[in-house]
Amino acid sequence: MPSLGGQATPSVGGSNQPNQVYFDLSTGQYTAVNRTTWDLGFYGGTDFRVVINGSVAMATKQLATNNIDLPQTSDPTVAIGTFDPANLAFVDSPTGALTGTAIAEISANDDDNKVYIVNMGYSIPTIPAAPGSVSVAGSARGWKKIRVLRNGEGYMLQYADINATTHNTVTITKDQAYNFSFFSLINGAPVQAEPQKAAWDLNFTTFTNEVFSTENVSAGSYFFSDFVITNIKGGAKSYQVPTSATAYDNFTLANVSEANFDAATDQRSIGANWRNVTPIELYSDRFYVIKDPAGNVYKLRFTSMLSQSGERGNPTFHYALLQ
Repeated sequence: MPSLGGQATPSVGGSNQPNQVYFDLSTGQYTAVNRTTWDLGFYGGTDFRVVINGSVAMATKQLATNNIDLPQTSDPTVAIGTFDPANLAFVDSPTGALTGTAIAEISANDDDNKVYIVNMGYSIPTIPAAPGSVSVAGSARGWKKIRVLRNGEGYMLQYADINATTHNTVTITKDQAYNFSFFSLINGAPVQAEPQKAAWDLNFTTFTNEVFSTENVSAGSYFFSDFVITNIKGGAKSYQVPTSATAYDNFTLANVSEANFDAATDQRSIGANWRNVTPIELYSDRFYVIKDPAGNVYKLRFTSMLSQSGERGNPTFHYALLQ
C-alpha cells in the first residue's frame, strides 16, 4: 500500500543548501547526499551518455584532440552565469533531455571521443547566509580534463588534472536499476549518489538552469537555489495546477489530466516555480500533481521555504495520495 501522504521536510541543510535530497512519495523515504560527492554520471540505459554535476555549477568544453596526455589550460568562458547564451553548450540541458548533454554521445569509434576540459564548479560554503538569503557557491574546485570511451556495454573514463601529461583510467559498469552510475573526479572513486531509479520521484537541489532577459531572450545559464527536479528518467511525471482552476483541497483523482502527464517531458515542471525570492514568498496560487513510476498519483503543495528563524533551505510541503 503506497503512502497516503502527509507533511514532509526534506533535509536540504539550510542556507548553504549542501544536500541533494531524493524523496519517494509512495514510501515517504528521503535520501540525502552531499552535492559535492559526485562529478560525473554515466547513464545506465541503452544510450551512452555522461552528465556533469549541475548542482555545483560544473561546466565542460570539448577540445579538438583525443590525446588526454596533452597539457591543457582553463578557459574562463566555460562557466555558469556568464550571461552568454552560447555558453549553454557547456552545461547539460536543463530540461533533463539526454540528447542535450554537454558531453557528446559516447561513440563506438574511439577516435570520435574527444578530450574535454572540466570546470569543477564550486565547493559548499560553511558560513550561513543572512536570514532570507542563500550562500551556495563557495571556493572554486579547480579544473580537470576527461575523455570517455565505450567499454563493451559500459564505459572507460580517462581523467587527469588539466595540466597533467599522464592520466588515470577506470571502467564504469552500467546498472539499469539506476539512472546513472556516479564517479568522483576529486576522490578518483565511484560513488553511490541516487537511489534506484524507481525509488525516488523528486530531487531537492541547487541547479544549473537557463535564464531569460526581460525580452524573453536567453541570457544563458545561471545557478539556482531551492530547485525541485522531477525524476522523468525514472518514469515520474509532474505538472502544475493553478488554484484558480481547482483549489488544492478540492482536487481529486477525477481532476487529473493524463494529457498533462503525457506532455510532462521537462524535469523542471516544479523547478523553482513554487517560490519567489524578491520578496521571499511561497506562491499560494499553484500546486503540483505527480505520478510516480508505479502509477500512484499525488497532489503536493508547498507550505514553507524558511525555518522558524527565517533561514532558507528549509522547505516543507504537504502531499496526499489521490484514489
